[in-house]
Amino acid sequence: ISELQEWRPVIYRKCTDTLWLLLFCLFWAGLMFISGYAVVAGAAERLVLGYDSFGNICGRKNTPVEGANLSGLDMTNKKYVFFLNSCGLEIQSLKISSLSLCVSSCPQEQLNSLEDLQSFARNNGSFLCVYNLNVSNYTLNPKVAELCPTLPVPPSKSFPLFNRCVPQNPECYSKYASVLISMVNEMDVFHRILSGILAGRDTVIGLSVLALAFSLMLVLAFRFIQTLLIHTLIALVPFGLLFISGVLWWLHYDYRNDPSTELQTEKENVKFLLGYAIFSTIVTVVLLSLIFVLRKRLQFAVQLFRIVGKIIGRIPFLLFQPLWTFLILIVFWIFWVAVLLSLGTAGTAESTSGGQVEYRALSGICYMAWYHFVGLIWTSEFILACQQMVIAGAVITCYFNRNKNNAPPHPVLSSISVLFCYHLGTAVKGSFLITILRIPRIVLLYLYNILNQKKNAKCLFSCCFCWVCCQESCLRYFNQHAYTTTAINGTNFCTSAKDAVCILARNSAKLASISCLGDVLLFLGKVFVVCFTFFGGLMAFNYHRELQAWGVPLLLVGFFAYMMSHSFLSVFEVTADAVFLCFAIDMETNDGTAEKPYFVDQELLTFVSQSNKLTEGQNHRSTRPFQDNEDGTELQPM
Repeated sequence: ISELQEWRPVIYRKCTDTLWLLLFCLFWAGLMFISGYAVVAGAAERLVLGYDSFGNICGRKNTPVEGANLSGLDMTNKKYVFFLNSCGLEIQSLKISSLSLCVSSCPQEQLNSLEDLQSFARNNGSFLCVYNLNVSNYTLNPKVAELCPTLPVPPSKSFPLFNRCVPQNPECYSKYASVLISMVNEMDVFHRILSGILAGRDTVIGLSVLALAFSLMLVLAFRFIQTLLIHTLIALVPFGLLFISGVLWWLHYDYRNDPSTELQTEKENVKFLLGYAIFSTIVTVVLLSLIFVLRKRLQFAVQLFRIVGKIIGRIPFLLFQPLWTFLILIVFWIFWVAVLLSLGTAGTAESTSGGQVEYRALSGICYMAWYHFVGLIWTSEFILACQQMVIAGAVITCYFNRNKNNAPPHPVLSSISVLFCYHLGTAVKGSFLITILRIPRIVLLYLYNILNQKKNAKCLFSCCFCWVCCQESCLRYFNQHAYTTTAINGTNFCTSAKDAVCILARNSAKLASISCLGDVLLFLGKVFVVCFTFFGGLMAFNYHRELQAWGVPLLLVGFFAYMMSHSFLSVFEVTADAVFLCFAIDMETNDGTAEKPYFVDQELLTFVSQSNKLTEGQNHRSTRPFQDNEDGTELQPM
C-alpha cells in the first residue's frame, strides 16, 4: 500500500483479460447448444395446455408421430383434456391409465346413454369418443365400450389450470382429485416449478412492468427532487417492510393451519413463505438500524445527490443507459425462460402397440438445467458489469477534463466503444467471480433441505448464508471500483482491483462515510421497488393456491424487480463511486499548484471537506470523556 501508483487517466489502452472473453464465448456456445437441443426436443405447451393419449397437444396444430395414426391432428378448437373413465382413474409411473382426448367443451350435464353422447356431439360439436369413430356409429360399433367414455358420464367443468375437464359428481371428484394430487406430488420439483411459472406467466410479466415503472419514477426523483425523495424513502420504506413482514407471517400462519393443505405444491409454498418472512424481518431490522445511525446526515445526503445529479446533468444520456441495459436484460430473460420451459419438457415421442403416444424424458436434462441456471447468473452479471464500465468511463472522461463548462463530445458513445474494443474480458472476469461466489449458496440451500429437521444444522447454515452474502457484497463493491480503475488506466482486472484497494485504503477516512451514506440511500430505493412489487405479487399469487407452486415465480418477480431497480439506480451509485475514486486519485497525483492543478470543482471539494469535518467532530465528541484530566481541564490536541 505504501507504493504510489502511476495513474494515467484516459491515455493508454490495450485489450485486457482476453482469455476470459474467449472462455465466455465458449460458455455461450454451450448455452446455444442447449437452447437448440431444448427447442428441438422440448414442448413447453404440453405442460400447461395438456395433451391426449395420441400425442396431440390440445388447443394447437400438431405434427404426426410415426406409428400413431391419430396423432398430428388440428386441435385448435379443442382446448380441454377429457378422460374417458374420469370416475375410475389410476396412476401408474406418473401416467394416468385412462384414455384421454381433446374436446371443445366439457359435458355440463350427466350423459346416461350412447344416444346422449350422440346428441351432445351434434348439439355442441364436442366429440367424446375416439377421433376415428364417426358420430353416427356411436350406437353401431361393437367396440364402442373401448372407444367411448364409461357410462354414465358425470357432469364436468373445465378447470383453468392444466385445462382438464373435472367431474362435478362428489364421488368422481374425490377420486379424480386424489389421483391428480398423487400425480402432482410425485412430479419432481423441477417440473412443479415449471408448471407454476407457466401458470403465473401473465402475473410475472405484469409485475415486471410494474417494477420498471417504479424504477423509472425513482431515477427521475433522484435527479430532480432529492430532498423530498430522501425524506419520503426514509419514512416509507421501513413502514412498508414492517407491513409486508406482517403479511408474510400471517400468510404463513394461515397456510400452515389450513386443513385442506394436501398438495406438495402447497406445502412448498408454506416453506417459501416462512423463508420470505424471516428474510423480510432481518432486512427490516438492519435497515431500521442503519437509518437510526445515519439520521443526522440527511442534509449531506441531499447535497451528495445534488452533486451527482449535476454531474449526470453534464452527461444527460447517462439516464438512458439503464433503459438499454433493461431492454437487453428483458430479451435475455425471455430467452432464458423459454429455453428453460422447453428443456423441462424435452422428451421423445414414442408410439405404443395400441397406437398411443408416450413421452420419455431424456437423460442429462438436470445437468443441462444447472448449466442453464449458471448462464442466467453469469450473463446477467456481465450485462450489469458492462453498464457499470460504460457509466464509469463517461464520468472519468468528464472529470479529467480541465474545462468543466465544455464537456467532451459524446462521452457515453466513447465509453461504449472503449468497452467493446478493449475491456469486455474484464467485465467477464468480474461477473464470473460473482457467479462463483453464488455456487456455495446453492450448495448450502441443498444441504439445508436435506437436514431440515435438525435445529443445530439450521443455525449453522443460516450463519453460513450470512457469511456468503457479506462476501458477495464486498466483492461487488471492489468489482465496481476495479471496473472504474480499468476505465481510468486501461489495466486488467487483477491489477485494477489491487490499485483500487490501495487508493481506497489510503483515503478510507475521507471517503468511507460519504460512500456508505450514498449506498444506503440507493439501497433504500431498491428495497422500495422490490417491496411494493413483491407485495403486488404476493396478493396476486395468493388467489391461486391450488396446484401452483407460486413460491418460485414470486422469487423470480423479486429477482427481476431487484435487477431492474439495480440497473436504473446504479447510474447514481456508479457515478458517485467513480467521482470519489477520481477525487482520491486527483488529490494524490496533483497538489493544486499552477504546474499540477486539481481537476475537482469547488462544490465537490467543499462537500468532502464539510463531511470530513463532521466526521472528525463526532469522533472528537465520542472520545472527549477520556481526554479530561483529573481537574476537569480538557487536554487540547496538538
